[in-house]
Amino acid sequence: MSLLLRRNSSQLRLLLASGSKITRLASTDSSDVGEPSSSASAVPPTAAKLSNRQRQTPPAVPDAEIKKSVFISQSNDIFTNLALEDWLYKNFDFGHHHVLLLWANDPCVVIGRHQNPFTEANVSQLVERGITLARRNSGGGAVYHDRGNLNCTFFTPRERYDRKYNLNIVTRALFREWAIKAEINERDDIVIRNKKISGTAAKLGHPNSYHHCTILASANKLHLGESLVKEPANYISRATASVPSPIRNLVDVNPNVNVSQLLSAVGYEYLRTVATALEDGGNAQTMQQRGFQLINPTEKWFPGIEELRSNYSSWDWVIGKTPKFTVEKDLELKGDEQGMRLKLTVEVDAGLMKEIGIKLPHSDETVPVVTPLQGKAYNEQNLNGIMGALKLVSASNVKQAMNGSG
Repeated sequence: MSLLLRRNSSQLRLLLASGSKITRLASTDSSDVGEPSSSASAVPPTAAKLSNRQRQTPPAVPDAEIKKSVFISQSNDIFTNLALEDWLYKNFDFGHHHVLLLWANDPCVVIGRHQNPFTEANVSQLVERGITLARRNSGGGAVYHDRGNLNCTFFTPRERYDRKYNLNIVTRALFREWAIKAEINERDDIVIRNKKISGTAAKLGHPNSYHHCTILASANKLHLGESLVKEPANYISRATASVPSPIRNLVDVNPNVNVSQLLSAVGYEYLRTVATALEDGGNAQTMQQRGFQLINPTEKWFPGIEELRSNYSSWDWVIGKTPKFTVEKDLELKGDEQGMRLKLTVEVDAGLMKEIGIKLPHSDETVPVVTPLQGKAYNEQNLNGIMGALKLVSASNVKQAMNGSG
């Protein structure tokens, strides 16, 4: 069956009033999609379900047969946009049709698939501040998003994956629009005078792949800094750790930069560049492409996207997917004559506190702690709750417990 990609009536009226053309985008079902760009082609893109044969042996497509689209998500919800990204990755045929998805989110911290959120941020404080925590399906480090941060996802077949090509699209757009000179470093970050404006990550599968990056335009740097500060404790984890880097907003370089104009600049640079080579085809190349298309990531447009969103927003994915880790925190108990310095240890598996104990510094001996929080979800509040309860225990009682266990 076909799915019509629909726009709500107010968006449709705005497009018609501006003289833009409305085209149809075929997917697992089909729908109306507007093209706000006058250079957009009226040729309907194809997005058919992939056959088993296509998944195993994707055909080699000549450059001249590849068309491009710029999809603009109309959602600012991180879980919805992650679901949209995943839906396209799983269902779209990119053999003849490469896609750049542009999207922005309300305030959130997004960690990589293999990261520990508690070593990347103070999760409890994020909740208190109304900043969403999310886990994406690609690798890489933790990033802060808000409406001042543009996200770009470049979709191609696996054999056409080219991260350097994608990053050069961004740097060329910045120079063409604002004469901003940016460089790509050895970590595939985009930097300006050694300060990072864009981080990068990827998902490589068969037959599809995607590479996504962030572009800091006017993000709230205070919230960014505060959001990526972990609870003061010693975390022992094999999870992928982020590499801290000094960052810069594009508005710090040129105050005229804004996200709307950045979206347009990157989108046009993508459309005017030959599909698999960094060759500028100008307006002639742009006119041959399928242009800008507003995308409404709803169940009516993309059947199954609500289930994907539910999975991305679930505790089992965001927290439960955390690799096994141990957290240690120093604890000082007061005694009649002198205090006692201890170390609280908590082993966390699948996001749950499995083993809780205390031990003396420079000792391997551990005394189990009996607490109703054992088996519960790990978070900073529960950790501090255990600490608070232990502070009520006298040093002499702890000595007796440790002597009894020996």
